[in-house]
Amino acid sequence: MVAFTLFVIAGLTDIFDGPVARAFGVTSKFGRMVDPLADKILVGGAFICFVIVRQPTFTNIFSPCTETLIQWTTAIVIIAREVFVTILRHIAEARGVSFAATVTGKVKMFVQSFGIGTVMIKWAFVSRPWGDWFTVVTFAIMLLVTVVSGIKSLQRPRR
Repeated sequence: MVAFTLFVIAGLTDIFDGPVARAFGVTSKFGRMVDPLADKILVGGAFICFVIVRQPTFTNIFSPCTETLIQWTTAIVIIAREVFVTILRHIAEARGVSFAATVTGKVKMFVQSFGIGTVMIKWAFVSRPWGDWFTVVTFAIMLLVTVVSGIKSLQRPRR
């Protein structure tokens, strides 16, 4: 429960840190670069750990082979999106173009944090079929939001 709460809090605080920094006039290029990097390490690390410990499991829905495919696909899509956006951010910032966080990026971070928390809660407390389905739906939404936010990031430098 503590780990789940921390990931949800991380997602929520990530939504508000930029507006608070702007309200107090303490934004910087360093902050625009380091804050997303910390988010990427937190989320990417969690999904790599999930692959290592073979979580989440969906014993009521999929075969072990399909579970492994879901775990790896999720980790690869999330990490690939984060690497891609980090490269775009560095290129934009090097050219003097602000690449500050967007609403879709903030929503993505929250949904990913919620997805991580969902796996932790399911792993620790839920062994019923509805837990498998809830996690599958959460992962599907999380991957959709991740891909959409990555596409939105690709469109940013063109504006």
